[in-house]
Parts: sequence; C-alpha cells; structure tokens
Amino acid sequence: MLLLTYLDYAGVALFAATGALAASRKQLDMIGFLFFAIVTGIGGGTLRDIVLGQVPVFWVLNPAYIVVCCVIGVIVFFSAHLVESRYRLLIWLDAVGLSAYCVMGAAKGLAATGSPTIAVVTGTLTATFGGVMRDLLATEPSVLLRPEVYITAALVGAAMFTAASALGAPLYAASVIGAGVAFAIRGGALHFGWTFPTYRHKPGRHPDDVM
Repeated sequence: MLLLTYLDYAGVALFAATGALAASRKQLDMIGFLFFAIVTGIGGGTLRDIVLGQVPVFWVLNPAYIVVCCVIGVIVFFSAHLVESRYRLLIWLDAVGLSAYCVMGAAKGLAATGSPTIAVVTGTLTATFGGVMRDLLATEPSVLLRPEVYITAALVGAAMFTAASALGAPLYAASVIGAGVAFAIRGGALHFGWTFPTYRHKPGRHPDDVM
C-alpha cells in the first residue's frame, strides 16, 4: 500500500504544478497560485471520494495533501518564469499526473467496491477532473476539448491496472502496467497528434439547425 501512497502524493503534486502553471499564465498573485494548485491537486481525488462515499475526503483526513499543493504553488510562483513554454510543460505534467492518478483512483475504487467497472470509472474521474477544474477556472480551452486523445488514456490505464490486478499481478507490477499504458497513450497523442474521428454533420446542414 506504500506504493499507492506515493502515487497519490505524486498525482496531487503533479496536478498542483499544472494548476500553478495555469495561474502563471494568467499572471496571478501568490494567493491565486495557491488556490489553483490546491483546487487542481485535490479536485480529482475529492470527486472520487465523494462518489465512493468516503467522507471526510482524503485531504480532510490528511491535511498534508494541502501542504504539498501549497509548497508546489510557491515553488512554481518563483520558478515559472524560467520555463520557455509553460503551456507545453503544463500538458506534459498533466500527462504524468493522469498516469499516476488513474491507477490510484482505480485502486481505491477496487478496494472500496470490488467492482472492476467502478474501478475503471473512479480511475478515469480521478485522473481527469482536476485538469477540467483547472481549465475552467483559468478560462483556458479545456483539455477535454483538445483534439488529442485524453480521457481514453486514463480509461485504458485504469482498465489495464484493474485487469492486471484481477489476473493476480502484484500491486507494483499492476501499477507500472496501468500508469505506463496511460502515459504511452497520452504522451503519444501529444507527440504524434493521435485523435479519434470526430462527428461531421450532413452536407448542407448546419449543426445549429434545430429542425
């Protein structure tokens, strides 16, 4: 279980960093950095715990998660100007955080319910919700609306972890498989521009037509 604790802290820290980077793009003050870091860092895990009925949620039981977010926010506040492309760093950190958090969310869902389906759902929610909240608060184009594959990476990573666990793989091996697959998919999507086919309306018909 120590591995899951490390993954939990890693996911929180990485997403907190992306939140603070979003704050830097908006040129906010220190309080703004801390707010974005906290909301982004704990957002996915909070939704997961609420869905599973595990209240008080994880950061209320262990305030160290809030401290981690604040420390990351302060570090980014004083170092963000050193990064040439903060948005590119943001989306790559998001990819790493997604990989860690989809496994953590799936593990918690599996432990709480024993259901592989719920494990995949909680893994996906945990890995994606913090990034969605960050983009909404920053009024940035949502990662969900970017053309590259995003949710699928978290879903497949959570599913691979769950399948490996069901087949009797040790926790370490299942975690590496799940996180590795998630990062390979999301990283490949960012690097190669992998996308799914999108909906196309019929020729001559505007999508806003209501008739």
